[in-house]
Amino acid sequence: MDGIRGGPRAAARDSQLFEEFYRRHVEAMTSFVARRVADPHTVADLTAEIFLAVLDSAHTYRPSRGSERAWLYGIARNVVAGERRRVARETDRDRRISGRRLLEPDDIARLDDKLDAQSPGRRALAALERLPAGERAVLELVAVDELTVTEAATALGISRVAARVRLHRARKSLREQAESQGGEAYGTFLAYVTEGTGGAT
Repeated sequence: MDGIRGGPRAAARDSQLFEEFYRRHVEAMTSFVARRVADPHTVADLTAEIFLAVLDSAHTYRPSRGSERAWLYGIARNVVAGERRRVARETDRDRRISGRRLLEPDDIARLDDKLDAQSPGRRALAALERLPAGERAVLELVAVDELTVTEAATALGISRVAARVRLHRARKSLREQAESQGGEAYGTFLAYVTEGTGGAT
């Protein structure tokens, strides 16, 4: 079963449904963020922001446009992109650090474990930096975040055909990069993103 009864709209109005929605998706969202940032405080903050954004955006969910999961990944991408823009504008590092909520030692240890577990994903994402943004976005969602092509297309607001074309081009480009460098520079995580079976539907 992909979603909760009534979908995100119902979850935004009912605390019990929202708790069910949160429990269903929190691990996937924490992993999504942990693949893209390397600080446990930021992982915790952005994961919380994703679910706050769900409350604000629940009225935009349309089942006809894709699954609840794909819609949520679209929100998560926007939240992470917003954080990247914020950090890029930030010039006072001390002010940024002081604004973070304090985490208990157990929370930090748990998130450090999550960061360690997601380090292959972060390395894989780093290898994608040379790709055009559209191709990289599809490949991230399909090969790294394990969405289907259909779900990735929904999350990105593009057609399934366009997503498939971008995925093919991205994997071809990465294979060519690996071959030009003997494959050694990219390691096993390159195979992870170029030879994965994700995106079958």
